[in-house]
Amino acid sequence: MNFKNLMMWAIIVFLTIGLYNMFKHPQNIQQKNNISFSEFLNEVDNGRVVQVDIKGNNISGILSNGKNFNTYAPNDPNLVEKLSDKGVGITATPTEDKMPSLLGVLLSWFPMLLLIGVWIFFMRQMQGGKGGAMGFGRSKAKLMSDSKKKVIFDDVAGIDEAKEEVQEIVEFLRDPRKFMRLGGKIPKGALLIGPPGTGKTLLAKAIAGEADVPFFTISGSDFVEMFVGVGAARVRDMFEQGKKNAPCIIFIDELDAVGRSRGAGLGGGNDEREQTLNQILVEMDGFETNEGVVIIAATNRPDVLDPALLRPGRFDRQVVVSLPDIVGREKILKIHAKKISLGPDVKLRTIARGTPGFSGADLANLINESALLAARKNKRIVTMQEVEESKDKVMMGAERRSMVMTEEDKKLTAYHEGGHAIVALNEKASDPIHKATIIPRGTALGVVWTLPERDKYSHSREYLKANISKAMGGRIAEELIFGHEKVTSGAASDIQMATKLAKDMVTRFGMSTELGPQTYGENEDEVFLGRSITRHQQMSEETANKVDVEIKKIVDAGYKRAKKILTEKIDDMHKLAKALILYETLTGDEINDLIFKNKSPKRTEDLKEDENDKTSALGSLGLKPKPAH
Repeated sequence: MNFKNLMMWAIIVFLTIGLYNMFKHPQNIQQKNNISFSEFLNEVDNGRVVQVDIKGNNISGILSNGKNFNTYAPNDPNLVEKLSDKGVGITATPTEDKMPSLLGVLLSWFPMLLLIGVWIFFMRQMQGGKGGAMGFGRSKAKLMSDSKKKVIFDDVAGIDEAKEEVQEIVEFLRDPRKFMRLGGKIPKGALLIGPPGTGKTLLAKAIAGEADVPFFTISGSDFVEMFVGVGAARVRDMFEQGKKNAPCIIFIDELDAVGRSRGAGLGGGNDEREQTLNQILVEMDGFETNEGVVIIAATNRPDVLDPALLRPGRFDRQVVVSLPDIVGREKILKIHAKKISLGPDVKLRTIARGTPGFSGADLANLINESALLAARKNKRIVTMQEVEESKDKVMMGAERRSMVMTEEDKKLTAYHEGGHAIVALNEKASDPIHKATIIPRGTALGVVWTLPERDKYSHSREYLKANISKAMGGRIAEELIFGHEKVTSGAASDIQMATKLAKDMVTRFGMSTELGPQTYGENEDEVFLGRSITRHQQMSEETANKVDVEIKKIVDAGYKRAKKILTEKIDDMHKLAKALILYETLTGDEINDLIFKNKSPKRTEDLKEDENDKTSALGSLGLKPKPAH
């Protein structure tokens, strides 16, 4: 309650009290024709008082000239006798019992009312302020209104198989007789599973937009709060609402917040979350039937869910919402591109090919970043240049052009990245080079970016070995050009990646001829209390030594292969490094033309010589580098 509302209620209360006192005690209002008691006695003695009305100590009456009067009399026992002697008509009425005023009642009850008000306030705060002080067990499920902008299936792209699965549920709710003629029953629930950002919640919104039935939405964290039994009560209330509005759909987002495996705590106690989960299990498939109530839930952690949730009869269908392929990414880009002004040179197919592994949320962010970049440049449309720059920013990090780098640092970075690129060009199994730059991005001083020609779902031994060799190319280039003692720490992330790939090849992928197709090593999955405590995965010291030997053997082989390539192609590395120093950024096509066709990159702006500029990256050559456009 804000200050304005509080002041308004205070004014209303005081006005009510004033009006009550005004009508309850009209004698408190000053009246006309009041006379003193001595004047009253004189008038009686003179015989000018005709009629009096005695009410306690208050006396009112009529004089002989017809005027009314009022006075206050003290306790005089001889007054009535005196009035009788003078022949005055006397009327006596009893006094009313003095009732306490409303103000007095309020003042006496004020401390108690204050305590009650403070208690209500804190109860509302603890319950999020919704449902009143005693509405602990009320469900927080929100009914999607038709007034808001609807999301339909046409707004969801890249997950066609998932759309078909849930579309059947929508059709069942629209026309159940179509399926019941064959004896089919409506599914109890559908579980949407997939990585973050793939469109699970968006798909649920599309179901709400397509289905002509009530759609309730609630988050898994809304069930459990500080009071014991609140979560279970809210589950019961939610299903009661669903039964009243059947047929309907109830969507629970982030189901893993309340649906984790029971007994996962150290004490194994009957905690609040387990009570809530038990109630969900009972309501979904218990003795009571919930006809027409379909539960749709979303989670990106299906591995921690309780097995009882996943059985048929509760969540009958598990719909996998995976990352989109190249066709799906193009469709998603088309949907988001409708919201901005795109230039005619923008090729969404090219962008889709250059964004493998992107989710729908990542693609939406890419389009939004390109629109913001174009707005900063005061452009009216978004061109391919802004989209490419935004893609580089999202994938490699923002450019740090303000970072001060010496000539020596830029030269070393150019040879480092050139080493990666030359190895990638000469490894048949390696992905094609998309871009190489020596402009600092994110936490890296330079980046060589390779992209697959198509979406890959598994990797061969040849491909993994090629990636290890490519990772070692930067370190070997530094050693060949600058000497053993001049090798820097810039290859730390490359060595880490190569070691991880080699370790996975040995311990997970079974690609070691010595150890064979077995899994070795400790469990490196995310810790889940209750499972991880009782899970022991050990290996002997002898086996651990063999694993280390095999990992070193694979990394050394990649190192030797990369060194052989760079030693044979050292002229190509010099050529590429000079081009990187000169142009700072080269595309994959420009690198191929430079190495294989000996064609220099073409830029829209010619590079100008500046012999006086000694702070340039080309101080020794007297050239001023220009950013790529």
